[in-house]
Amino acid sequence: MPATVYSYPGGALRRKTLRILGRMLLYALAIGGSALLLVPQVWMLRSSLMDINQIFEYPPSWIPNPWQFHNYPKVFDTLPFLRYYKNTMTILIPSVIGTFATASLAAYGFSRLRWPGRDLVFGMLMTTLMLPYAVTLIPTFLIWSRLGLVNTFWPLIVPSWFGGHIFYIFLLRQFFRGIPRDLDEAAVIDGANPLQILWDIILPLSRPALISVVIFSSLNTWNDFLNPLIYLNDDRKFTLALGLAQFRGLYNSEWHLLMAASMLVVAPVLLLFIIAQRYFVEGIALTGIKG
Repeated sequence: MPATVYSYPGGALRRKTLRILGRMLLYALAIGGSALLLVPQVWMLRSSLMDINQIFEYPPSWIPNPWQFHNYPKVFDTLPFLRYYKNTMTILIPSVIGTFATASLAAYGFSRLRWPGRDLVFGMLMTTLMLPYAVTLIPTFLIWSRLGLVNTFWPLIVPSWFGGHIFYIFLLRQFFRGIPRDLDEAAVIDGANPLQILWDIILPLSRPALISVVIFSSLNTWNDFLNPLIYLNDDRKFTLALGLAQFRGLYNSEWHLLMAASMLVVAPVLLLFIIAQRYFVEGIALTGIKG
């Protein structure tokens, strides 16, 4: 005789209640963790709108009284921050374009084209991730010095036109591998060459991963401190990272101005992430699934 199946409405209700409570707990943990991570940003913002006495008063106050909005124009009067913005963008824009172009080409070659030794070459490139930056620092500097390009922007831009970083190639390669090869074969039948397949099929279908690479590349260039410190000697060519460090060195007691300058550096990064966060998360998630 077939077994009789009994349903218990009370048990189903209990399971549903536990699922709801579990979801509420996860939301509470996510909100609490987000609030904890935002505390330094909020502290920096409120400090940038206070005078130096308000910043160090105890117990601390979270709301400026009065609001010191003139701290921000004073930053531009103290140091040439507009010039630092210009220098940073002069490096960032060609660097991001170079990373986008060359990393896409390299990832396409490693994922969609078949050629002898492809996996061996890619494996050798992946091993470079284990090399500490300090190992290649001195030889790389000597190369640029022999070329006479120290104290120029070229050492900060040219490496991006050779793939930028193996991580970007790896990220795009994993995403490209998840795209059905039937699309390539159909395009070949229609007479498309490999570059046309890359431009018309692969890149449009890989928008989330490409946006992730652009975001990573932009943030790395924007926040880079060590490379400009090594290659740039003229303060007229300083980037925002160097300018902020110089500000702190010259005016280490003017903490309200330092906080205002820090907000000017961080604000574009936050704006970029807010605008592109959906594509960023989607690109990382899909890369992990399709790889």
